Amino acid sequence: MKAGWGTKTLSELCIVDWGNTDLTKASYVEAGEYLAVSAAGCDGRIGHKEHSKYTPVLSAIGAQCGRMFFPEEDFTAIKNTITLTPREGVCTGKFLYQLLSYVDLPKRGSAQPFISKGDIQSFQVTIPASLPEQQRIVAILDEAFAGIAMARTAAEQNRQNARALFQSGYIEVFQRVVVNSYRPTTVAEVAHPSKGSMRTGPFGSQLLHSEFVDDGVAVLGIDNAVNNEFRWDKRRYITQEKYSELSRYRVNPGDVIITIMGTCGRCAIVPDDIPLAINTKHLCCITLDPNKCIPEFLHGYFLYHPTAQKFLTAQAKGSIMAGLNMGIISALPVLLPSLAQQQEIADKVGVLREETQLLEALYQRKIKALDELKQSLLHQVFSGNL
Repeated sequence: MKAGWGTKTLSELCIVDWGNTDLTKASYVEAGEYLAVSAAGCDGRIGHKEHSKYTPVLSAIGAQCGRMFFPEEDFTAIKNTITLTPREGVCTGKFLYQLLSYVDLPKRGSAQPFISKGDIQSFQVTIPASLPEQQRIVAILDEAFAGIAMARTAAEQNRQNARALFQSGYIEVFQRVVVNSYRPTTVAEVAHPSKGSMRTGPFGSQLLHSEFVDDGVAVLGIDNAVNNEFRWDKRRYITQEKYSELSRYRVNPGDVIITIMGTCGRCAIVPDDIPLAINTKHLCCITLDPNKCIPEFLHGYFLYHPTAQKFLTAQAKGSIMAGLNMGIISALPVLLPSLAQQQEIADKVGVLREETQLLEALYQRKIKALDELKQSLLHQVFSGNL
């Protein structure tokens, strides 16, 4: 252990207490004078103050369990949080916040993790006894983290710029290839003329979660299309016997699938090597008329063409496509060029997509490296090696 550092429990360093268990988010007021801190974060306003700014707060349950918050204004912490008020002359709030953001705090439970106040009180940490040393460390971290944050923001902005560039590139390709040689139509009119060429999956008691098995006929859901390209994630199957009841929901190679529940408006093309599969009620599946429209064209058009986006935005009425359904998708207007032009657009956009993905991957690697740098710096600091 580095000279001047010692091991103490958190109860020796700070006053550990629950947030106000009588208060929930229902206590928030729109124009409250003070910040309200919940287990989800600094997410509201409240009418009275119980803690001074720069007092660390710990989320004690739920999705954010174990995350630290550091309010920079006076606040009240509500139910399912733990406040850690530094003891005067022992440690500073900022040092405590940085330290507890780095260490692994003790959690209980699995399905719903939570943190016990008693476990936090007895949790041991190693810190420098000298307040000036703590302040020196905080100053170093603040300066380093400010630089890392700036670099991370720039990398994230560059990643977003790459996506915006792809969007404008798609529009440019479409306009250059098509000019005015298109005819207005709808998704319903480019679907295959056979019955059921546009379909959602089985509803209600037709397919229960308890009927999924470990192997058999695949069942496609939101996760297969959420990235706007087909991916296998969680595998779901039904038996061959169950499939015989639901065969009208079969998914074919080249079908276009669109998410209509949960994360709405995502789109993917079913690959040629798809095994026998059906789709769930969370997807609209479209089998196209190959004499009218190719899947790659409709996929790009649905996601990136201004006409499609304007139509979907109007239908959503300000929500995140909460009202997206098969009727809306059927009526979506399509500016349809010839099959040869559709293929040319698909080919050019495919090249553009690959270039964009390379750029996005580059910036994602930069973001990951910056996050790792931050963790490395914290490790050096709190192992006493700075």
